[in-house]
Amino acid sequence: MNVGVAHSEVNPNSRVMNSRGIWLAYVISVGVLHIILLSIPFFSIPVVWTLTNVIHNLVMYLLLHTVKGTPFETPDQGKDRLLTHWEQIDYGTQCTSSRKFLSISPVVLYLLTSFYTKYDPVHFLINTASLLSVLLPKLPQFHGVRVFGINKY
Repeated sequence: MNVGVAHSEVNPNSRVMNSRGIWLAYVISVGVLHIILLSIPFFSIPVVWTLTNVIHNLVMYLLLHTVKGTPFETPDQGKDRLLTHWEQIDYGTQCTSSRKFLSISPVVLYLLTSFYTKYDPVHFLINTASLLSVLLPKLPQFHGVRVFGINKY
């Protein structure tokens, strides 16, 4: 038990994706985003799928790969302040169920998007670039790596 904090975890960011119901909430939130975009009358179905994919990947990139540190008071002497949320998940252990889920879900959304856009070349290029921008930082080879010094501090 950590004295002076309201939780017993050393870093609650490490275990957030293992919380009860978080995967279901994630899937439901992507579904709600898609339904909201479908309700806009002047968007076609392929545009809605592409927007759903791009918005999902942009938000996940920002939340997982740019936000650093932890909002909680932790007894780690500031060790986690230089790590992104992705690097903190499961204390940095690779190939856990949470990391697999967060890596597979953009691929599944990409496949659905490609199918519903009928593999249109423009949509395909946009969705592929979006997928690569969110999958490459998840690779174990990029753990702790700051390309061109971006997000170093």
